[in-house]
Amino acid sequence: MAASALRLGLTLSGLLLALSAPASSSALGLRRGRLAAISGRSPTMATLPMARSIRGRCVQARAQPPLSPTLRKAIDQLIQSNTIVLFMKGTKDFPQCGFSNTCVSILSRLGVDFETVNVLENEMIRQGMKVYSDWPTFPQVYIGGEFYGGCDIMLQGYETGDLVDAIEKTMA
Repeated sequence: MAASALRLGLTLSGLLLALSAPASSSALGLRRGRLAAISGRSPTMATLPMARSIRGRCVQARAQPPLSPTLRKAIDQLIQSNTIVLFMKGTKDFPQCGFSNTCVSILSRLGVDFETVNVLENEMIRQGMKVYSDWPTFPQVYIGGEFYGGCDIMLQGYETGDLVDAIEKTMA
């Protein structure tokens, strides 16, 4: 019992030491070595999660299967041929998620015309949109052919006036 507790203590202290190391490139190599020694396997850059920032928010990157050229072309056409497109769970008349309902409510209050795509009807579109936008969740709003964001970004833009500005810019 004491031996396993000692091993557990050494493992936890080693992990804490590895995670508290400075984030320089040389320290990253040391950290990987320490984590490899603790876990028994060597992490590679491919297994380390990468993050990116969209409109000031940090988003965890996820590996997705590639998007077929046919589906990419169809999505491009849909987004380019409509000023506002909302990829959502459900429809305008029957949103099937609170976030989708919020986006429909905001766009309806603004009195703008918008197209919706129910991602629940087709799994290929649902997974394809995650790859296309590099955004893992729904709803997804496109304004003027460009990805604007999800519900939280749309709500923030509505409150600050940035959403109205973006819509007016595309309609001018």
